[in-house]
Amino acid sequence: MAKGKKTFGKFHPAVIAVYAAILAASALIPSIPVLGTGGSFSVSTALIPLAGVFFGPIAGALCAAIGGFIGQLIAPATAVIGIATFVASIIAAFIAGLLCEEKKWGPLSALGIGLAFVVLWFTHPVGRESWLFALVFFGSGILCCILGFFFCNRWLKKSNFALKAIAIFIACYAGMIFSAAYVDYVCLFLYGLTSEIWTMLIVIAPLERALFAVGSLVVGTPLLIGLPKIGVFIGPRDDAMDAELPMEE
Repeated sequence: MAKGKKTFGKFHPAVIAVYAAILAASALIPSIPVLGTGGSFSVSTALIPLAGVFFGPIAGALCAAIGGFIGQLIAPATAVIGIATFVASIIAAFIAGLLCEEKKWGPLSALGIGLAFVVLWFTHPVGRESWLFALVFFGSGILCCILGFFFCNRWLKKSNFALKAIAIFIACYAGMIFSAAYVDYVCLFLYGLTSEIWTMLIVIAPLERALFAVGSLVVGTPLLIGLPKIGVFIGPRDDAMDAELPMEE
């Protein structure tokens, strides 16, 4: 979509709307239960941070907000913290989008937001008792933000399939971690989860997000490579890459 049509930033509104509809529909496909809440994850967990990778932090967050809000209405089992659950979708897409920004303010902002969530976690007594969970789970997200600062935008612009896939994994994993940080903090108040439960999740929680991030790269990498070839502009690109895209009528 190099030239021609009106766009939201660089992206056609119709493409954003279609992906929001996909996010909403994918909420109907359950995956695994959320321990201690009675809710469940859905396939949309893997797809939501891709909105940020595809459309950037602002358009991606808007896409995720629409898809996430509609998704929680049609699949209430995924709304583990009620009506505010869709905010997690916004955070996931926004963080992933920031990490894919060319300007270094993007990854630095993602890192700052991640650190803010860590500080917020330790304001709760159970959060302080569950310091090891925070160190492992949130620490892995911080690590991905640091890696994203150096690699995400650059590797997403490469033609190499493996480098694109790794960049998607990094961005989406970080987005999932800090969207989970928001949900986890709210769960401290809603469900009264004890430090023993959070300790049980030290290995499980990062592994869950890593598996979802693998799903993100499996879906996202072929789309990033294939859609621009048919004139559907997604993902970070430079001027040279834009010049190679098909012209729209």
